[in-house]
Parts: sequence; structure tokens; C-alpha cells
Amino acid sequence: MATATQILGKFAAELRYSDIPPEVAARAKDCIIDSVAIAAFGSQLPWSRMVADYARTYGAGGPCTIIGRPDVRVQAPCAALANGVFMHAFEHDQYRDPSVGAHPGATIVPAILAACEETGANGKSAIVAFVASCEVLFRVGLAAHKSRIPPESIGFHAPGLTGPYAAAIAAGCVYGHNAEQHTHALGIAGSLSSGLLAFTKSTQGGMVKRLHLGRTAESGILAARLAGSGYTGPETVLEGKFGFLDAYCRDGDPSLLTADLNKVWETARIGLKRYAAHMTANPPIQAVRNLIAQHKFSGADVAHVVVEASAKVLSHNNILEPGDVMQAQYSVPFCVAFAMFHDPDDPSKFDESAVNDPAIRAVCRNVELRVRAQPGPSHWSANVHVELKDGRKVSYSGDSVKGMLVDPFKREDLQRKFMFLTKAMGSDASARLFERLERLEHEKGFSLAY
Repeated sequence: MATATQILGKFAAELRYSDIPPEVAARAKDCIIDSVAIAAFGSQLPWSRMVADYARTYGAGGPCTIIGRPDVRVQAPCAALANGVFMHAFEHDQYRDPSVGAHPGATIVPAILAACEETGANGKSAIVAFVASCEVLFRVGLAAHKSRIPPESIGFHAPGLTGPYAAAIAAGCVYGHNAEQHTHALGIAGSLSSGLLAFTKSTQGGMVKRLHLGRTAESGILAARLAGSGYTGPETVLEGKFGFLDAYCRDGDPSLLTADLNKVWETARIGLKRYAAHMTANPPIQAVRNLIAQHKFSGADVAHVVVEASAKVLSHNNILEPGDVMQAQYSVPFCVAFAMFHDPDDPSKFDESAVNDPAIRAVCRNVELRVRAQPGPSHWSANVHVELKDGRKVSYSGDSVKGMLVDPFKREDLQRKFMFLTKAMGSDASARLFERLERLEHEKGFSLAY
């Protein structure tokens, strides 16, 4: 019998643009558009500039674009690394709804872009590669996430583990791999997974989280190119003994690796993020903004806050004294406090001055997280209760946030976010790029040279 790795490799090799439902292709394209905008904004940040300098030093002379550096061209692995870091640089990238610990844009798009610019592949090829790899990414994540003890409960950062598999498929589709080559690329990718959650329990070092997604994209190029040259990897890498599910979680469900493949399109489950914060913080942020709009208060008026959420929020996102911007964006208490002083729709407000603001810090320390008594309709559901200094007590159930499947981005929402995040390009160039990406299936090549 064929292994799950072989079945997924065959699926990727045989997928054609005509096989993809129009709404699934549209969701893939939305994710690509969103990812490019996020990378353009993320490229300006200090940790991104460090990685861009590294890529330029060690990858010079290639045909591939580093987003936000129109005068620089590098080799494909370095471009994928830099652009992956940029797309995960500021907690603004996409997710699966409900979560399986995966970020499709930062994982897949950098590998596709690098491979397309390297080969001259067209826009339809880019969309096919995205869908093929997203179907793999979300299924691998789901098989692990349904485990009794999933990877993040052990201390791994799940997107760094699942990402290389998807990026290898993404690059391999552009390179024209057959089923056997895809299978070997997946086998190679299994030895390239990495990423620890140590940054959540430290007082510094949050930058490393951004690197995890860059490494997944870079690893995809490496795995695909080696497989294309005849390098081999285990065909049991996903479900076999000492494979992904056996090594990184407890009692994962291998049947989910291929369940309903080609029938149920996981790509349609991509959610776009409204706020530049960890997804667990997004519904509480929106709940706070709704409370402020209804009851007319500010952070200075707040005495105490209780947020009722999942147990994982308490174990992973209860950071009362964040040491840097990354930890602040990962901290639900900080994000709740932040939203009482600033408009969270503006990602530029999440900066060092906010992290060090005594008023925000004071409210953050007064945010208490509790396990929600009853599960909400979504994995990220959260009840927010605010006690004000004047004695008022107000509450809001944050069961969703703009961008989730129950309240998806409309075209104008996506364009507004794109134009804001790419404004450093100038409005005319930004508008032209948005238009090109909206017509990606008609583009002769997927390139961001502008």
C-alpha cells in the first residue's frame, strides 16, 4: 500500500489548475496578495533588515527578489529565507480556521516566488503550487493537532515543524516534479523541521520566532532541489516509526494526512488576520474595541480585566512582562491592554514605545486570564470582562474577529490592508502591484520585480 507521503506526492504531481474549484483558487490568491503586503511592511523592521543583509551577503548574484529591496537580486534559497522572515515579521500573517498551527503565506509564498523567479514559471503555476502545498500543510498540521499531546504542548513551534513539507511541495510543483520526486522531497523536508517555543518563556530573543518561517521556506527550496537531483528521503516520513507524527506528538492521527484529499479543499479554510498580534489575541482585541465603542472608556479608566479563553492561552500566551515587541504581540494580556490605548488596526503602533509604555504595562499587569468554563464556537473564543474605576462592569463575548471564515475579508478589506502595508512603495506602485496580483492567473510570470 502507498504511504501517506506517497499519496500526497502523487496528488501534488497530478494537480492541475482546472482541477481547482474557483473559490479555492481565489482564496489562494487572496493569501498570496496578503502575504506580499505583509512582507513589504515586515521588510522595514530591524530583525528583517538583519536577515536581508545576510541574504544579500551569501546569496548575491541570483535572479530572485527580496521584497522591499527592488535593487537586490539573490539566489532562491536566500530569497525564500528573507521573504519568509518578512511575512512572519510582525504577527500579521494568515492561519487555518480552526487552527492547526500553520501559517500558509509565510511558509508557501516565499518558496513559490523564489522558484517562479528562478524558472520564469507563470501565475497559474504559482496558484497550483500554492493549493497543492496548502493541502499538504493543513493536513499535516491537522494530523498532529488532533494528537493527545500536540507538538506545541511539548515545546515545539508547530509552524516550523510542518512548514518544510509544504514549502518542498510548493517549490517542487514549480520545478515540475513527478510523484516520486515529491515523495523524496517530503522525506528530506522531515529532517529540516525546527523551531522551539523557548522565546515564550524568556526575557529576550523573540526575534527568533520570525526566523522559523523563513527557515521553512528556505528548507523547501533545499528539499525540492535535492529531490530533483535524485537525493532520497524516507517514504514513511509522516506516519512511520520515528516519522513526524511519532517524533513530535503523541497519538497523532495518520488517517487525517490524506482524508478527503481532492474532495475537501483545506485551502478554503485560510483566514486572514486583522490585527498584528498572535491569533489568540485577535478576538479579545476586537472585543475590547467593541466595549470601548459602546461604553466610552480608555485604558486610564480600567481597574481590572478578566479574559476567559482556552487552556492553551493560559499556558502559552499569559505573558505579563513582555521583554520585546514579539513577546508583546504574543501576549494576550499585553494586546488587550494595548487595544485600550491605541488603534490596533495600525500595525506600526506595536513598537518599542508601546512595549515600554508605563500606562499600558500597568493595565497589562491587571489582566487576569482564566480558562473558559464552556468552549466557545471557535478555538479562539474569549469572554472579556472589564471592571472600570467608576464601578461599572462591562463584558463582551469575543467569538470571532474580522478575517475568520464566519466574518471574512471582503475585497475592499483586503485592498485597504494591502495599500496600508505597502504605502512605502508609493500609492501608484502599490495600486499597480495589487492589480497585477489580482490577475495572477493571467500573468506570464510570477515576479515582484517592480
